[in-house]
Amino acid sequence: MNLIIDIGNTKTKLGVFEEGVLIKKLTWEQWDLPKLQKLLRRWKIQRIALSVVGATKVEVEEYLAENFDFLKLSAKTPLPIKNLYGTPKTLGKDRLAAVIGAYQLFPTHTCLVIDAGTCITYDLLTKTGDYLGGNITPGVEMRLQAMQHFTARLPLVRQQKTEKMLGTTSVTAIRTGAQFGAVFEMEGFIKAYRKEFGRLKVILTGGAADFFANHLKTKIFVEPNLVFLGLNKILNHNVQSLE
Repeated sequence: MNLIIDIGNTKTKLGVFEEGVLIKKLTWEQWDLPKLQKLLRRWKIQRIALSVVGATKVEVEEYLAENFDFLKLSAKTPLPIKNLYGTPKTLGKDRLAAVIGAYQLFPTHTCLVIDAGTCITYDLLTKTGDYLGGNITPGVEMRLQAMQHFTARLPLVRQQKTEKMLGTTSVTAIRTGAQFGAVFEMEGFIKAYRKEFGRLKVILTGGAADFFANHLKTKIFVEPNLVFLGLNKILNHNVQSLE
């Protein structure tokens, strides 16, 4: 079994894979080595991939390296695709993993990967397995917070389901502007990429994926576990060097 550990700024996400199938997902806000050890014993883990935004405790990484086939994702990690990004050291690990997750799902297609989270990221992978780069724009919540922060009188408005595009109050105008503005932006990027690269698969992931999936007119493929799939693909790609 493989264990994927994805440590973000506030939460740690874990995924257990058996023969390439994600069989268990967990989200931890707080944890320590004993809690992790309990999980490892329960699922009989053999290989572990770690993706981390900041830093982990030294004793955790030492324990994993000493007891398992262990891979910590870095800019130097061998990949199943060709990374043509100009600054690989600054490339977000989640962006890279999501692209490789798309490669796992559609290895013979040009793919546009859209991760709708705090920021919205757009990443382009060619059908020959070349990662070219993409775009980063503010997510819906960030847009809403920015309008309140950078103005004197606009209120802080929360994201909320709405079908009406025309705001009739300041609150609804802000909400519809942020939400549908992001939708139209996404449609525009998809159209532009298709004009430049031809036929492509659009794969949508991230915490706000359902919102966009319900409003986009473009045909897309939604995969909430895309980052997990990509990290597991990277781990399996490096298995021989770990053993």
